[in-house]
Amino acid sequence: MGSVPANLARLLEIMQRLRDPVHGCPWDQKQTFSSLIPYTLEEAYEVVDAIERGDFEALKAELGDLLLHVVFLAQLAHECDLFDFDGVAEAICEKLIRRHPHVFDNVQIESESELKAAWETHESLERQAAANVNSPPSVMGGIARALPELLRATKLQARAASVGFDWPDAREIFFKIDEELEEVQQVLVHNEESDRLQEEIGDVLFAVVNLSRHHGVNPEQALRQGNRKFERRFRCIEQHLALRGFRPEECSLEELDALWEEVKRQEK
Repeated sequence: MGSVPANLARLLEIMQRLRDPVHGCPWDQKQTFSSLIPYTLEEAYEVVDAIERGDFEALKAELGDLLLHVVFLAQLAHECDLFDFDGVAEAICEKLIRRHPHVFDNVQIESESELKAAWETHESLERQAAANVNSPPSVMGGIARALPELLRATKLQARAASVGFDWPDAREIFFKIDEELEEVQQVLVHNEESDRLQEEIGDVLFAVVNLSRHHGVNPEQALRQGNRKFERRFRCIEQHLALRGFRPEECSLEELDALWEEVKRQEK
């Protein structure tokens, strides 16, 4: 492969020094693949946050933090004689070339639907190649269990849809949502165990994800937007109350509801 950019080579060297068993940093020395998981996830979400806020100076910093974790994990793998950073880069280069024959091999693709179908074909072939001899390839293979569950539900549904297991008409999903809500109500009426209630609420959420997917809405982004809206409105309630010398816990539900509606009207 070609030469490594100077600052990337510098970062790789810094990571090696941090992990040096004698002269390295005690915190970095004791990290493992598992211990880095929460930090890596946090950095990925901070990248998303910077993008959504349109703060590109922060995005530069957050991408650096995320790159650090890629380098860190690659260093751990190198120490275990598994692979190194160059192997990571080589693998993604090969995958990108393999999945873009219309760019690198002059294969003609005329539409976005053809492009999507070709991509799914390549994914399927890769899953088959990676399948264990004792475990036949599954259309569900390769969907990471660590994904946020709304995103994972979307991917599971999309994979099932790719082999024809899907709602033919999105309007039918409304009936499914109503059915699942009725089952939740029945669990509550009969005071069934909490595990059953959790299961039925999970079915409701899964059905709502199906509705989102059919209408091209990313449920993870939709919920983030809903969370931000709720937080913004509740902070406004707190500000209104603070001007009057009150806190939310000192008000009745009726008073809080009235303020909530006032904030909603002001936003419109």
